[in-house]
Amino acid sequence: MTRPRRRLEVPIGAATLLLGFEGPVRISRDGRAPDTLVSVYCGPTTMPAVGEHSGRISGVEVLLAPWAAFTLFRTPQHELANRTVDPDELPHGLDSSLGELACGLAALPSWERRFALLDEVFGRWQQSGTPSSERVVRAWSVLVATGGAMPVPRLAEEVGWSVRQLEKRFREQIGLGPKAAARVLRLQRARRLLAAGRGPAETAALCGFYDQAHLSGEFKAMTGCTPGEFSRARRAPSGVAPVADRMSGEATSLVLPAAAVDWSGPGADFSKTRRAG
Repeated sequence: MTRPRRRLEVPIGAATLLLGFEGPVRISRDGRAPDTLVSVYCGPTTMPAVGEHSGRISGVEVLLAPWAAFTLFRTPQHELANRTVDPDELPHGLDSSLGELACGLAALPSWERRFALLDEVFGRWQQSGTPSSERVVRAWSVLVATGGAMPVPRLAEEVGWSVRQLEKRFREQIGLGPKAAARVLRLQRARRLLAAGRGPAETAALCGFYDQAHLSGEFKAMTGCTPGEFSRARRAPSGVAPVADRMSGEATSLVLPAAAVDWSGPGADFSKTRRAG
């Protein structure tokens, strides 16, 4: 298939690095002017984004735990939250550029060798990067494990910090404050339960929302649609391939009607995804 494609991507508990080989993607969010890039870094976000491409694109998408992105790019992550940037514009002390890595990946003949190169390069960069706080990593792990259900004061107590200390270090190394990060993780769990067939009322109770209206309001704020609208939009019409989500077992994406976009050239093969951190 070489038709243009347009997708709604909802917030997930990860930073995203797309190492593109050829063919740009166009990403817009929150009414801002869209960014058109071949390789893309998207920091942690609490809002949806719309990505478009001209047909088929080629590249590797790496999903990074936010603290791992802090280590790799040596940049306070709050500066990158809710943003889309060219990864080569990020300040870092890497021994080569992300653009060079993308070219190296494109030149390899198989996905197995590409993933081996990614493992080798990212392992080396992580060893030489800015260490993330063990307490931040622990706090993040607790939030992930509880689906965002751990109250911030209890989370601070769990890692031996004051709430103020936790908020400061979370914004630096995760990009979002602990409360905002918990919202994203809680809604991520809710999407997973809804996709598995749970009803909205039951999902709201299981995920710690006050009620179904609270769930619906949070869903609308972070995805742009209600739980019902999201579920209906994910039901692919007959003869149309279902949406490929960015995370296994997660409901992260919606295919939208293609819009007229002025593309400078053809795309290539659609990207594979790799998780890290």
